[in-house]
Amino acid sequence: MIVALIVVAAVILLLLFLIVAGGMLIVVGGQQVGVVERRYFGRTLPAGRVVAMRDEVGVQARVLPPGLHIMFPFIYVVRKTDMLMISEDEVGILESIDGLPLEPGRIFARHVEGHDTFQDGEAFLRNGGQKGPQIDILPPGQYRINTYLFTIRAQPVVTISKGQVGVVSARDGDPITPGRLLARKVQGHQAFQDGEAFLRAGGQLGPQIEVILPGRYRINTDLFNVEVHPATIVAANQVGLVTAKDGAPLPSGELVAVSAEGHNDFQDASAYLGAGGQRGPQYDLLKPGTYYINPLMFDVQLDKVAIVQRGEVAVLVSNVGKEPEDIPHEERLSGRERYVVPAGFRGIQSEVAGPGVYYLNRWAYIAYIIPTTNLTIDWAEESGGNGDPGTDATGASGVRRVQLFNPLAVISRDGFEMRVSVKVVIRVRPDQAPLMVAKIGSIENLIDHVIHPMIDSSFRNQASSSEAMNFMQDRADEQAKAHARTREELEKYHVECVSVLISQIILPQELMEIHTRRVIAAQQQAMFIEQQKAEHERIATENTRAKADKQIELVAAQIGVQIADQTKKKTIIEAEGRARAVQVEGEAEGKKILAIGTATAEAYDKQVEAVGQLNLAGIEVTKSIAGAGLKITPDIMVGGADGAGGANVFTAFIAQLLASNRNALTTSPDQPENGGQPNR
Repeated sequence: MIVALIVVAAVILLLLFLIVAGGMLIVVGGQQVGVVERRYFGRTLPAGRVVAMRDEVGVQARVLPPGLHIMFPFIYVVRKTDMLMISEDEVGILESIDGLPLEPGRIFARHVEGHDTFQDGEAFLRNGGQKGPQIDILPPGQYRINTYLFTIRAQPVVTISKGQVGVVSARDGDPITPGRLLARKVQGHQAFQDGEAFLRAGGQLGPQIEVILPGRYRINTDLFNVEVHPATIVAANQVGLVTAKDGAPLPSGELVAVSAEGHNDFQDASAYLGAGGQRGPQYDLLKPGTYYINPLMFDVQLDKVAIVQRGEVAVLVSNVGKEPEDIPHEERLSGRERYVVPAGFRGIQSEVAGPGVYYLNRWAYIAYIIPTTNLTIDWAEESGGNGDPGTDATGASGVRRVQLFNPLAVISRDGFEMRVSVKVVIRVRPDQAPLMVAKIGSIENLIDHVIHPMIDSSFRNQASSSEAMNFMQDRADEQAKAHARTREELEKYHVECVSVLISQIILPQELMEIHTRRVIAAQQQAMFIEQQKAEHERIATENTRAKADKQIELVAAQIGVQIADQTKKKTIIEAEGRARAVQVEGEAEGKKILAIGTATAEAYDKQVEAVGQLNLAGIEVTKSIAGAGLKITPDIMVGGADGAGGANVFTAFIAQLLASNRNALTTSPDQPENGGQPNR
C-alpha cells in the first residue's frame, strides 16, 4: 500500500514537472515577436508608469526576438504577435503609452536616440522617451516593436503628382510672427520629412510658406497636414496676374506693388517676402508655363494676352510710374493733350504698341486697341446679315465697318421727308492714336458722341435749306459740304476724315411719280427730235443717191473746172513774173541814180569846201553853158571899171574856157579830136 502511494506520488510529481518544464520553453517564430508580462517577484512600477522595465512587475518594455526562450511560467506570461510590416508606399505613425510627459505647449514627443527605431522599448524609456504622439515615423520595413508600449498606424506616403503642389500646415511649433499670415521658412527638414529638425530649427505652427513639389514623401501626417492643390498652369496666349496675400503694405496712392527680385516667379514665397515684396496686385506677371505656387500666399488670375492685329495699334494707359507733374519742363510734349506722357510716367503713353502679341499686366496697363486702317460708319438699311448696330466687320476691300445706324430721316424746305443713306470713312494715324484716346477715349465714344450726332445734324440742316428734288440733284454739293464740316470737326479729335459719301436718297413716292412723268415726257420729246433727225438723214441719203447717178458728168465737169482753174493760175503767175521783173529793174535803176546822186553830192560838198559855195555855183553855171554850146561873152576882153587891168582866178578860167569852146566849134565834126587820128 505504501509502495503504491509512493508510485502514485512519483507519477504526479513527474507530470507536474513535465507541465512546468514544458511551460518554461517559449518558442518565438521568425516572423513573430514576444510581448512579456512579469507577474511576480519584482519591483512595483513607479507612479505614473504603465510599462515595466526588466526587474519590475508588469508588462515589460522589452520583447522576445525569434528563437527558444526559457521562462518560468508562473512568473512570466508571453503573448506572441506578428512582426510589424510597413509597405513601400506607407509610413508608420506611432504613439507611446508610457514615457516622460510632454513639455507644456508641445503636442508631439521629442526625438530620442538609441531605441533602434522603437524596437528597444527599454532604451526608449531609459533615454527619456516621452509619452504621446511621436514625432519620428517608421519608414518601410519589418519591425519587432512592442505593440503594448507603442500604437502604430500605417498611413500612405504623401504623393504629389505632376501638375500638383502640396500645401502644408503644421500642428506643432512656435507661434507665427505677429502680422504674418504664414509661418516662416526653416531649413533642414527635408520637405517636412524630418519633423524633429523642423521643430528644432524654430518651425512655426500653422500654414507654411513652403510647398511640396511633385514626388513621394514620408511625412508624419499627424504633425503636418498636407493638402494637394493643382499647380498654376498658364496656357499659351494667357498670362497670370498675381495678387500677394502677405507682405509689406502698398504705399499710399499706388495701385500695383513694385517688382521684387529673386522669388523665381513667385514660387519662392519666402524669398519674395525677404526682398520686400508688397501685399496686393503685383507688377510682375506669369508667362505661359507651369508654376508651383503656394495658393495660401498668392492668388493667380488667368487673363488673355493682348493681341494687336495688323492695321491696329495699342494705346497704353499706365497705372504705375511717376506722376505727370514730375516731368521736367523741357520733356513735356508741347502741343499734346494734357495726359499724354512719355515712358516712365503715369498716364497715356505717347509711344504705341504695334502689331504683335504682348504679355500685358492689365492691372498696371490698360490697352486700348485703335484701328489705323479706314473705318466705315454706315447709316443704311441692314442687309445680308452684316450685323446689328455696333458690329465690327471687315469687307472684301479691307475697309472695316464698325457701326451701322438707321438711314437719316430729314425734312426738306418744301416739307417732304427724305431718307438719306450715308457712309463716313475715317482713319486714325498711329502717331495720333494716343491723342485721340486722351481726347475722347475710344473709337466707340467718338462714333456715339461725336460723329453720329454731327452727321445727323449736318444733313438735317442741309436738307432744311433745300427743296427735295434740288437736294437730290445737288447731291455732289451736299456731299462736299458734309465732308468739309466733318473733316474740320474730326481734326479737333486728331482723327482724319477720308470721305463722306451719300449712298442713297429716297424721296416720297408721290414726288417720285411726278418726277417720273416729267422725265417720260422729256424722253418722248427727245424721241420726236431724233425721229426728225432721222428724216433729215433720209433726205440727205436720197440726195447722195441722185448725185451718184450723175457721177460721170459730174467728174467731167469737175475736171474742166480744174483745167480752167490751172490755166487761170498759170496766167496769174506769168503776169506776176513780168511785174516782178519790172519792179526789180526799176529798183536797180533807182539804186543807180541814188548812188550817182550820192557821189555827186559828196563831190559838191568837197568843192564847196575848196572854192566856196558862190564860186562853185558860178563854175557849174559856166559848165552848163559850155556844155550846151552857147556863146554868152564877146571875143574881146573888157577890163574892169576900176582900171586895175588885173584878172583874178575866175576871169582867167572863163577866158580859157571860152577859148577852148571856140576851138571846138571851128573843128569839123567828122575830124577826130586826137590830131586827125581815128580812134582805135
